[in-house]
Amino acid sequence: MGRASTFTTGDLTDTGVYVLLSLLEPRHGYAIGQFVAETTDGAVVLGPATLYTTLRKLTEAHLIEEIGSSDTRRVYHLTRGGREVLERNIDRRRRLVGLATTLMEAR
Repeated sequence: MGRASTFTTGDLTDTGVYVLLSLLEPRHGYAIGQFVAETTDGAVVLGPATLYTTLRKLTEAHLIEEIGSSDTRRVYHLTRGGREVLERNIDRRRRLVGLATTLMEAR
């Protein structure tokens, strides 16, 4: 039996979380990539293949949806389910950082 996709389980990779965060307001693909690069001071740059594969998988999982297009650009936004998954992922990462901080300070 194959392993379940993180997009279906909701336990997203960092890339998935960055994309969902960028879609707290509607954006098209290129603007999503720009948002991630700018808000991480260039530490995270999503290549086109990674970005558009992630958008497709998030759409298939109903975490985001296309709300229209401008020219040739598809505009996406976060669904209610996507926001819930984003909040769970942020909480999971907070717990991880809290544990790491506690363990590192103890050593």
